[in-house]
Amino acid sequence: MTDSATTSFTSDPTRRHERREKFKAIVGVGAGNGIEYFDWTVYAIFAAFFAPQFFHTGSAVSDLLASFGVFAVGFVARPFGGLLFGWLSDRRGRKLSMTLAVALASVGSLVIGLTPTHQTIGAAAALVLVVARMAQGVAHGGELPSAQTYIIEYAPPSRRGLWSSVIYVSNTSGVVAGTLMGAVLTTTLSSEQMTDWGWRLPFLLGGVLGLFVLWMRSRMTETVVFEKSGDTETPVSLRRQFSTHRRQILQVLFFSVGGTVFYYVWAVSAPAYAITVRGIDPSGALWAGVGANVVLIASLPMWGALSDRIGRKPVLYTGNIGIAALLFPLESFVGSSALSLFLTMSVALCAIGAILAVMPAMMAELFPTGTRAAGVGVPYSIATAAFGGTAAYVQTFFADRGSPELFQWYTLALLAVSITALITIPETGKRDLTAPEPASATRQVRSAM
Repeated sequence: MTDSATTSFTSDPTRRHERREKFKAIVGVGAGNGIEYFDWTVYAIFAAFFAPQFFHTGSAVSDLLASFGVFAVGFVARPFGGLLFGWLSDRRGRKLSMTLAVALASVGSLVIGLTPTHQTIGAAAALVLVVARMAQGVAHGGELPSAQTYIIEYAPPSRRGLWSSVIYVSNTSGVVAGTLMGAVLTTTLSSEQMTDWGWRLPFLLGGVLGLFVLWMRSRMTETVVFEKSGDTETPVSLRRQFSTHRRQILQVLFFSVGGTVFYYVWAVSAPAYAITVRGIDPSGALWAGVGANVVLIASLPMWGALSDRIGRKPVLYTGNIGIAALLFPLESFVGSSALSLFLTMSVALCAIGAILAVMPAMMAELFPTGTRAAGVGVPYSIATAAFGGTAAYVQTFFADRGSPELFQWYTLALLAVSITALITIPETGKRDLTAPEPASATRQVRSAM
C-alpha cells in the first residue's frame, strides 16, 4: 500500500471522528440553550393559568402580578449564576459548568410542573415556585457564558463568527417552541383544563428534555483551548481576575445595554404589547411573533459568517447604528394589523441579528481563557437583568402615560452608550484564543495612560 493511500485510509476515520465531535458540540450547546429559553418563555406565556394555583389572593390581577414578580426574581438571580458558573467554567471546565447549569434548570422546571397547588399545601406552593424560579435564574445566568465560551473555543478560528450564531439560533428556537406550544395548548384545551392541569405540560416537557440534554452534554469533550490553558496560565483569585480585566468587563457591560433592551422589546414582548396597547388580535399577534423570530433565526448565520470575512466591529456597528436609525420608523410602521406587526418585527429582528450573531464571539475573544466565562457572564447578566428584564415594564409605563416616544429616546440613549463602548473595543476576529494572555494589549494601554 502506498504512503498516500495509507494516509487517506487513516485520515478518513480521524475526519469522521472530528465531524462527530463537532456535531456533538453544536447540538449539545444548542439543545441546552434552546431548552433553557423554552423554560424561560413558557413561564411568561402560561403565567395567567397557573397564577391562581400558587397565590390564590382572590384577585386574578393580583395573582398574575405576583407571578410576574417571581418572573423578575429569575432575572435578579442571573448575575449570581453568571458569577458562580462562570467561576466554575474557568476553574473546572466548560463542559462541567454547562452540564450542571442544564441540570439545575431542568430540576427547576420539573419542580414547577409537579408542585402541589395553594389549595393543597397553602402558602408553601408560592415559596416552592420562588425557589424553583431562582434556581432557573441562576442556571440561566450561568448557561449563556459557559455555552458561548465553549462554542467559541471549540470553533475553527476562521469560523468563530459563524459558530457564534449558534447561541442565539438556539435561544430563539426555544422562544419559538415555547410560543408554539402555548398556541397549540390554548387552542386544543379549554380554559378550565388549562388552569387545572394543562399549564403543567410545558414545564414537565422542559424538565424531561433538559435531562436528555444533560446526558448529551455528559458525552461532550472539553475544549482544547481550556485544556491547554492549564499549562500556560496560573490560577488566580476571581477578585484578582476582575481587577486585572476591569476594562473588558466594563466594555461588555456597557456594550450590552442598548441591544438587550431592543431585543427584549421586539423579540419577546412585542406581541403582548401589540395586543394590549394597539388592539391587535391575540392569535394574529402571536403568529406574527413566531414568524418574525423564524426570520431572525435565518439571518443569524449570515451575520456571523460575514463577521468572519470583514471583522466583528463592522458588523456590530451595522447592527447598533441600524437599530438606532430604525427606532422611530419601526414604532410608526407597526400599525394595527398582524401583518404589519410581522413585517415590522422582521425588519427589527434582522437588524438586531447583526448584534446577536456576533456578540458571543466578540465578548469571548476579549478575555483570556482563565477569565473568559466569568468575565463575560457577570457583566452581561447584570445588563440583561437591569435593562432587558425591565424593558417591557418601562415601555408599557411610558405608553400608559401617553408618551410612548419617551421609550424610544430611552432606548436611543442606551444605544449611544453601546456604540461608545464599541469604539473602545479592539477588533477581536483574528485573536488567538490559545495565547496565554490576550489581554496584554489592555495592560499596555493602561501603562501608557
